Amino acid sequence: MIDVITFGCRLNAYESEVIRRSATEAGLTDAVIVNTCAVTAEAERQARQAIRRLRREQPDATLIVTGCSAQITPERYAAMEEVDAVIGNQEKLTARAFAELDATPMVGDIMAVSETAGHLIEGFEGRSRAFLQIQNGCDHRCTFCIIPFGRGPSRSVSLPEILAQSTLLYENGYREVVLTGVDIGDYGKDLQPRTGLADLVGELLGSLPADMRVRITSIDPVEVSDRMIDLYARDPRLLPHWHLSVQSGDDMVLRRMARRHRRADVVAVCRALRSARPDTVIGADFIAGFPTETDEQFANTLALVSDADLALLHVFPYSERAGTPAARMPALPKAVRRERAAALRAAGQQCLAATFDRLIGTRVDAVVEVPRFARTAHFLPVAIDSDAPPGHSVQVRLTGCTSEALVGTVDG
Repeated sequence: MIDVITFGCRLNAYESEVIRRSATEAGLTDAVIVNTCAVTAEAERQARQAIRRLRREQPDATLIVTGCSAQITPERYAAMEEVDAVIGNQEKLTARAFAELDATPMVGDIMAVSETAGHLIEGFEGRSRAFLQIQNGCDHRCTFCIIPFGRGPSRSVSLPEILAQSTLLYENGYREVVLTGVDIGDYGKDLQPRTGLADLVGELLGSLPADMRVRITSIDPVEVSDRMIDLYARDPRLLPHWHLSVQSGDDMVLRRMARRHRRADVVAVCRALRSARPDTVIGADFIAGFPTETDEQFANTLALVSDADLALLHVFPYSERAGTPAARMPALPKAVRRERAAALRAAGQQCLAATFDRLIGTRVDAVVEVPRFARTAHFLPVAIDSDAPPGHSVQVRLTGCTSEALVGTVDG
């Protein structure tokens, strides 16, 4: 048996399926593979904790560590007595790496990688929607972020490979694909001829059957183009849920983060998306307690949650990443970071509660994730009175809510 433990982003979840297949092709039969994340120190701590626990639970298994954290600090994992092998982010996608396991880390120069190969994944274990990789890597250098050093430069999957993957997923029963990557807004800038994310989405919608839906994952506000909004307004198969990589609602903090947008850009994008489709639900990533952030600057961020009606938040207390410019800036006490993170989450919860209230009494489409739990097209959680199998699409009449989820009755 091959057990793949995934930390971090949707791209990691996609790659875990490639890892599972590659390790199987290599002939591994009793292995645990930990696909790590490096976005925060807490993510790395959880990975190390999981490695120790997995070794206790499966003492005879081959334990392999890969992913962004392993790519950036391979020697740290190689030094753990629980670990048998360390494999880099590019190597983990090949069967050869798992066939040639060695105590010496197999980690190449990720910054030298120039292509992203398409991997035809037939399905996703235990998931009701499929991830579709369109891009990898990042050419931007936000001052807080270490991920470019784990993922390498931005590089795009070719359109024919993306269309072939989406067709295979449809043939295998999936009716929703989630476009994934490290910086999907940069899609196509490295291709010849040069293209863009909206071009890809237009081609994808033109080729997919009428019952296949597309969800866009985290994207920088400046990358939501006018053409993308026009596509969104015209085609309901683009689902009414957007997640923006915002990080802060204060312009000075955004400059210190080296972000490409400003507060007004976030408000404008949210307004444009809701003008195109009034039922749009928007989420966002935020970093709480960035170095030098004053009380007034944090108040601007807190106010943005309600100003832009951001209902689904991913909030991270700032975490120092060695080697990044932000790690050299004057840091705030960790207690302040935690307090600000809690305040942001509370503000997001208020927006989420208001969104729930607006939807009670309506009928919505939802995709079952596990029996008696589904997510709407807006990616809102809903408890249902049905044991329909995962992946099944149902019509739900929303009758109420809790603090965590909508509550509904399945029609028919």
